[in-house]
Amino acid sequence: MSATLTVWKFPTPSGADTAITTLEDLQRQELIKIRDAALVSWPEGANKPKTRQLNNVTGAGALGGAFWGLLFGLLFFIPLLGAALGAGIGALAGSLTDVGIDDEFIAGVRKNVTPGTSALFVLTSDAIIDRVHEAFDGQSGELVSTNLSHEQEQQLRNVFAE
Repeated sequence: MSATLTVWKFPTPSGADTAITTLEDLQRQELIKIRDAALVSWPEGANKPKTRQLNNVTGAGALGGAFWGLLFGLLFFIPLLGAALGAGIGALAGSLTDVGIDDEFIAGVRKNVTPGTSALFVLTSDAIIDRVHEAFDGQSGELVSTNLSHEQEQQLRNVFAE
């Protein structure tokens, strides 16, 4: 099964941390496979968000620090840490569009992830959608972006609609 990259925004700087705990529980129950994940927390009044890759929850198929460094650099103008500079950046940036990370994705995340919020970027596969939905009931996450097909995305949005 192919992996899905989703971005979830939370209305508080700590909201994504709560979601990580829920995802870890779901993974232990084998209701979802977390391939890779990263968290963005943007405290009110800070110039830029704090970002971190969640190495402790990921398995095979992890994207790696260079991917997250480039992505967060593009999104939040954070200097690229861990990514090789030069010709390799162009190739890496080009490959982002292959997984749905294009100008529209970048603009949508920039618009939504702002001071006072947090976001969870997660690459998953093999999700049991209805069980995942139950586990997140009561959490205020909002789906900002996904590389799912339009029909799959609409189905996911419908499942998570209140």
